[in-house]
Amino acid sequence: MIDRRPLIIRLAAPRGFCAGVDRAIQIVEEALGKWGAPVYVRHEIVHNAHVVSRLEEMGAVFVEELDECPEDRPVIFSAHGVPKSVPAEAQRRNMIFVDATCPLVSKVHVEAERHHREGREIVLIGHAGHPEVIGTMGQLPNDTITLIETVEDVESFEPRDPANVAFVTQTTLSVDDTADIVAALQARFPGIASPHKEDICYATTNRQDAVKVIGQGADLVLVIGAETSSNSKRLVEVAVRAGASRSELIASAENINWDWFEGVNLLGLTAGASAPEDLVQGVINACRERFDVTLDSVETARETVTFKLPRILSEPEKA
Repeated sequence: MIDRRPLIIRLAAPRGFCAGVDRAIQIVEEALGKWGAPVYVRHEIVHNAHVVSRLEEMGAVFVEELDECPEDRPVIFSAHGVPKSVPAEAQRRNMIFVDATCPLVSKVHVEAERHHREGREIVLIGHAGHPEVIGTMGQLPNDTITLIETVEDVESFEPRDPANVAFVTQTTLSVDDTADIVAALQARFPGIASPHKEDICYATTNRQDAVKVIGQGADLVLVIGAETSSNSKRLVEVAVRAGASRSELIASAENINWDWFEGVNLLGLTAGASAPEDLVQGVINACRERFDVTLDSVETARETVTFKLPRILSEPEKA
């Protein structure tokens, strides 16, 4: 028998797609419209299997490396950014390529290059192996950037010149964790150069702020996102710190374990920056099939940011 007991769903706003993700998906769609299928995409355009699957149906072909792409078809670089060697190789092969790197990630690349040009030793706060970290470290020669993941890493870091250090960060980190690492860096290196403006992107910050609110007193918080999505995994952690009894990452409603709902009266619901809104509605509908649902939307910020598409998509084809 289906349990129709009451369930309050506290829905975070903002949630889901950010401007960088919107732009990256639009770039693939526009490229398919301009050049037809197939269009190749190096790495998942954004970290969401549902988005990737939809674009594949339209004619996008996802590959891990450039050498998997034929020279006579366009290739798109993912929103996470790529090492400088990738577009350089595409140019060498005379390929048409479109860079879908989020402009806020590109800003970090520019900062790192500026610090390097000015002779500073650079620290990157981030997660090893994440595509964005690989892309940022690949903007400069090998061994130019030191990756710092924890406060403990700060303690063991020995720069060549402690008075000439700078830091940049991955854009999708936990705001609170990063603040602790930055504080440790500033305590050890009081003169460390910091970003002109916060590197953690507005969307990451906004989604974490919203989860801090919906997590308070929640029996369970569900975060819709991929295992590979850094910003989504951080939302799970932030929810528990905010006071949620439990928090789980799910790809879609199909991944819900309904045993989690035993004793749950207040559910918090959000989505990472790569998760489409239809997945959120799918979770709400699945809950409505089992419970008497009341929706409570909690808006902590209003987002109006948009990014322009690369010029190549609107330029006429060369004869």
